[in-house]
Amino acid sequence: MPSITFDINPLTEDQKAQIVEEFTNSASKITGIPKESFYVFINEFPAENVGVGGKLLSKK
Repeated sequence: MPSITFDINPLTEDQKAQIVEEFTNSASKITGIPKESFYVFINEFPAENVGVGGKLLSKK
């Protein structure tokens, strides 16, 4: 079970569908593994849950 994990700010359902399709197609093309074998996990993190350089992203 090959898997791809993508951490990002919240996305729309359409954006998620496009990410899943594009990542799966690219990974399958590069590796030769069938698309049906890939799992794509999207972890969404709102800006108030992420800190960079000692500051919340929501405050930048």
